[in-house]
Amino acid sequence: MDQSLNNISSLLSELTEIGIALSSEKDHNRLLELILVKAMDITNSDGGTLYISNKNSLEFEILHNRSLGIHIGGTSGKEISLPSISLFDAKGNKNNQMVAAHAVNSEKTINIKDAYTNTDFDFSGTRTFDKKMGYRSTSFLTVPMANHEHDIIGVLQLINSIDKTTNEIVAFSALDQQLIESLASQAAVTITNQTLIESQRKLFDSFIQLIATAIDEKSPYTAGHCRRVPAITEMLANATNEINKGPLGNFFMSDTEMYELSVAAWLHDCGKITTPEYVVDKATKLETIFDRINLVHTRFEILKRDAVIDALKLILKKDMNYDDIDQALKEDASLQSVLVELEKEKKEIEKYNIGGESLLDFDKKRIQEISKRKYKDSGHNKIPLLNSEEVENLKISRGTLNDTERQIINNHVTVTIKMLESLPYPKHLKNVPEFAGCHHEKMDGTGYPNQLNGEQMSIPARMIAIADIFEALTAGDRPYKKGMLLSQALKILGRMKVEKHIDPDLFDVFMNQKIYLKYANEYLSKDQIDEINLRDIPGYETLIDK
Repeated sequence: MDQSLNNISSLLSELTEIGIALSSEKDHNRLLELILVKAMDITNSDGGTLYISNKNSLEFEILHNRSLGIHIGGTSGKEISLPSISLFDAKGNKNNQMVAAHAVNSEKTINIKDAYTNTDFDFSGTRTFDKKMGYRSTSFLTVPMANHEHDIIGVLQLINSIDKTTNEIVAFSALDQQLIESLASQAAVTITNQTLIESQRKLFDSFIQLIATAIDEKSPYTAGHCRRVPAITEMLANATNEINKGPLGNFFMSDTEMYELSVAAWLHDCGKITTPEYVVDKATKLETIFDRINLVHTRFEILKRDAVIDALKLILKKDMNYDDIDQALKEDASLQSVLVELEKEKKEIEKYNIGGESLLDFDKKRIQEISKRKYKDSGHNKIPLLNSEEVENLKISRGTLNDTERQIINNHVTVTIKMLESLPYPKHLKNVPEFAGCHHEKMDGTGYPNQLNGEQMSIPARMIAIADIFEALTAGDRPYKKGMLLSQALKILGRMKVEKHIDPDLFDVFMNQKIYLKYANEYLSKDQIDEINLRDIPGYETLIDK
């Protein structure tokens, strides 16, 4: 009696441990495998099958048979080719001939001592299998797996309980049945919870991508940025995981950490949802709601008109024949010189209106000189060709944004951090704000918004920073420039390493593992992918060199 109580106590203890193990398992296949194997262990079963409900049928998920050495489905890597078991017949009636289907339809456990003498169910398929394999499937324990909402999510079926003393096949005991029913209930709840968690994760991922898409679609000039940055980040993170030498040789990110990084990369620009379109879409220096270069064109045409009028007045004073006026205008050297000069200046302003990588002091001086020209408005008031605000915009050294607009753009990072820090993250996503909010920080502390240095930033955050820069350099959808050649982008990225703007070790991984080429082949146009001479890249250093 005492021994029996000890055995029961041991089994209950084991069942508790199994419950803990089930609740901690995150992988779906490993979870199902654990359920079946533990059920077989508790009952000392030779074989077992786990089915999962799929609308009106049961799908084979795992099949085990120890004496035959069979293991398919689950974690085996071997696909189960067995057909599903229908819960209903062709007329829509419940299928009560198949024992697994009946267990679901009746919501009851079925304990069969000997399948060969049982007349309640169709075991013809079992007998065919036995004949082929030289086996005898005798005792069956078929338990429906009902979750906390009493939904049947699957069936746990055990075959041939083996007596530990005699090694003979015996019927499943009442205690076996109670224990497996308890295990099946725990398993069903765990599977349901896992399914719900996975569904929530898919919903969360979809929501994240929805936000990113909304930001990208907000402007035709940034379309795809929020999708491409995660791609580069993932490539760099995977490559960093694979190396085993250099300063990052011991760095490794788990699947959970990789997911956290992915979420951050997708959301790194979420603050741009508050950035005005006229700033994001500013394609030229003079653009606001529209490109004011057209106003400048009009002013030049006024100057040309006035020059022609002045020339006509002189011609009329000479009392020339009207038939000769057009020819006289063409032959007026002074007039033609003015018109040529005005056209030249107009072309210069058009050129300066296009944002580029740099503007020389000479160019700024030239803009100032041209701006001093004056034209007459409708009231015959003389007005400078360019007002002070237009001059300042044309003198922008890089890109198309002035200081105020640049501050508006830069503020998106502050908004990003504020938005992300307001969310109640689970433990495995707590670093998302830091990862996402540092993509404009620099290793030397000259970045924004918080002027963090390299030691104050995590390695994953530095990965997103590199990804963001490289995507921006090579993007072919920016309003003020074409996508750079790959070699040009790498040279700029290399200079940023030398100038201590980006993580030097991650740059080396980016180069040595050819992340740039992998990305280029997938996302860049063919005319951007030119020949790369690695020795021409500033700061290039192989892992061997290190």
